[in-house]
Amino acid sequence: MSISLSKDEDGFITPSVSATPASPQKDEELAPKQPSTSDLLTSTFEVTVTLADQQINPNSPLYSVKSFQELGLNPDLLKGLLAMGFDQPSKIQEKALPLLLSDPPTNMIGQSQSGTGKTAAFVLTMLSRVDYDLQKPQALCLAPSRELARQIMSVITAMGKYTNVQTEYAIKDNLPRDATNITAQIIVGTPGTMMDLMRRKVLDVTHVKVFVLDEADNMLDQDGLGDQTLRVKNFLPKRQPIQIILFSATFPDNVRAFASKFAPNANKIELQKEELSVDNIRQFYMDCKNEEHKYDILVSLYQLLTIGQSIIFTQHRHTADRISQRMTAEGHKVASLHGAKDAAERDAIIDRFREGRDKVLITTNVIARGIDIMQVNMVVNYDLPLMNERVKGGDERPDIETYIHRIGRTGRFGRRGISINFVHDKKTWLQMEQIEKALGKKIMRIETNDLDEMETKMKQALK
Repeated sequence: MSISLSKDEDGFITPSVSATPASPQKDEELAPKQPSTSDLLTSTFEVTVTLADQQINPNSPLYSVKSFQELGLNPDLLKGLLAMGFDQPSKIQEKALPLLLSDPPTNMIGQSQSGTGKTAAFVLTMLSRVDYDLQKPQALCLAPSRELARQIMSVITAMGKYTNVQTEYAIKDNLPRDATNITAQIIVGTPGTMMDLMRRKVLDVTHVKVFVLDEADNMLDQDGLGDQTLRVKNFLPKRQPIQIILFSATFPDNVRAFASKFAPNANKIELQKEELSVDNIRQFYMDCKNEEHKYDILVSLYQLLTIGQSIIFTQHRHTADRISQRMTAEGHKVASLHGAKDAAERDAIIDRFREGRDKVLITTNVIARGIDIMQVNMVVNYDLPLMNERVKGGDERPDIETYIHRIGRTGRFGRRGISINFVHDKKTWLQMEQIEKALGKKIMRIETNDLDEMETKMKQALK
């Protein structure tokens, strides 16, 4: 462990605690193995902790734990954790949980790659802060999509299985329009619906103690969901302290500054930037002749797409629907998911895909973030993600953050995965070049004029 002092923007000196990885041999000998059931990375990345309170002793054993038992959890919560297969904390949880659960509560901004146990960390915090005897909302969690909100809720339900916790969704079409009073203690939802419930006084925020943002960089993006998220926060009571927790895999610089204002005096936990890599994902780009040729190549890849499960990302909803309809008409089994579909249909589609009943999902950015489906081993960027999809007035530069999130749907929890990008003209070729530069790594080109050769290369990559 190394400790360095640095000044924050207010001029306070804060210690940074770095857990430096051991050499691979030593790490193997000394680190207890992660349980296979928890499916968390046994990673050697460097976790940097910046403590908000300069009086805190960074050498205190409280600031890193090796077991959940050390945290003094409610026995029913501990039982739920163990039933889920969480025998020991992941690297990020070792550092984050003592800080998240300390009293008085302190804000946190956490950055950690997918599959490292972020969701379990903030869910455990919410479940630990709730008074189960009080039938009032006490913890709110916001996510950018209903799919991610439902996934978070499944973790809350599993972890809180042996407690008396009551939960409710704040997602579109989930509550009856005439609902008058939510008594559940933990509410998970999307910003627009959460705001609507608060405004109509269906959701009483008087007793809220914890406010969590998952995929926080997207939630605070002022050209995206930032306005709605800020309105939700401004609705919360000012007279009582509320613990604000922000977690994301990426934090672009413009959002990082806003996050510090949104969650003032926060403890900060992050990976070294270069650790947010996609090293276990083999990346390719396919040189297509034109837009129509992209479709032909996608169809020729179908046998490979169904070896495990695959997600195909398009820029527009109508593209997702058109590809899905054409492939279905040609006898291929695919599903299409985007925000224009009604709520029940979206839930049914993602559930079928999660259960492995559908192998190929064609979608927009609606599930580009945070969705954990173990079996996904291939992601196809049919259209590259562009800045103008996320930022009003944005240009046609590639959106690097969204690219990392999209391809991160494969290679989950340290597994191998592959991503394929379709390039079909000079503009997309230049965008691919910009992605390579931003990631600092070469993305392998695959010729599309020899289908047998193309299939051989892909099969090798999938081994």
